[in-house]
Amino acid sequence: MLQFEMNESTPAKIKVVGVGGGGCNAVNRMIDAGMQSVAYIAINTDKQALARCKAETKLQIGEKLTKGLGAGGNPEIGQKSAEENLEDLSKFMAGADMVFITAGMGGGTGTGAAPIVAKVAKDMGILTVGVVTRPFTFEGKKRSEHAELGIKFLKKYVDSLVIVPNDKLLETVEENTSLLEAFDMADEVLKQGIQGISELIIDDALINLDFADVTTVMKDRGIAHMGVGRGSGDDRVAQAVKDAIESPLLETSIQGAKAVLINVTGGYDLGMLEANEAASEIEKAADSSAIIIFGAAIKEDIKDEIYITVIATGFESRPSADMIGGTVIPGTESKPEQESNIVDSILEEKVETESHNLTDDAFKIPTFLSSK
Repeated sequence: MLQFEMNESTPAKIKVVGVGGGGCNAVNRMIDAGMQSVAYIAINTDKQALARCKAETKLQIGEKLTKGLGAGGNPEIGQKSAEENLEDLSKFMAGADMVFITAGMGGGTGTGAAPIVAKVAKDMGILTVGVVTRPFTFEGKKRSEHAELGIKFLKKYVDSLVIVPNDKLLETVEENTSLLEAFDMADEVLKQGIQGISELIIDDALINLDFADVTTVMKDRGIAHMGVGRGSGDDRVAQAVKDAIESPLLETSIQGAKAVLINVTGGYDLGMLEANEAASEIEKAADSSAIIIFGAAIKEDIKDEIYITVIATGFESRPSADMIGGTVIPGTESKPEQESNIVDSILEEKVETESHNLTDDAFKIPTFLSSK
């Protein structure tokens, strides 16, 4: 079912929240790229690292607990640090219609604090989207286990979650690519995804997409695919469609998606038949009954190129609570009842953000990583 959106609307207010070192690095890259249509918030336990972040709003969490020295790779400390500043979190995210929470999973602050940040945002009625990276295998088993559990808990508190496995970079980089360049590529994936959605909502377009369209596709949808494709030359549509629906740096595609948002951007030479071809090819890859929302934009600085952004959700086969990206979370196979009880206890808790009467005991989240 193809829907064309042409109505005008007031732009939604979007905030990008970088949590921990990886999240703050992603925020810096977006700022360096000139993304000025969103507000940035940097959150960290490490005072020195936070000072290096370029976000206009910064929040040091867990000062009493960590003395500004960071979480030391311990997600439990990251979690408790966020709990220490619940009222600040709600204050800084107030007024947002949509919040992106970006973090590198596997470390201390990003893994432990991101789920707390997400829960605060979602309890405030904000459309909450997580965009996170899974660590490289060479970063070690312990970091990988922490990441899987962090992803599991974060998924409970976001409307949609996009996961970028860093190992996918190894399949695309050249032999002489440096480690720094590889991490920069991971940050670039986060930047492109968030920038793509932000531009859909905020920029004027020929066939306009608004915040309601994004909400339709992303609210309470779970795992999401967010792809950006670019093409040039005679087969530019095919190139862009392929990259957008089968992003080489994501672990998802749009196969079986029940809701898909498409935005096609080109120059003055963008043809009607090209727009139709792009929408038709993407519609074929999704579920036969999928809702397809289409938008198109013309930019005068684009020549002989086409850009396609695809957001897909509502997959028929979604990961269970104990499965992330097809991988069994370590420990869940032998203690399913215990893990389930932990999840249930978290979901029963409520942050009273409207009253701002928050205490350090507002979250009774178990130390879900301390036994690993």
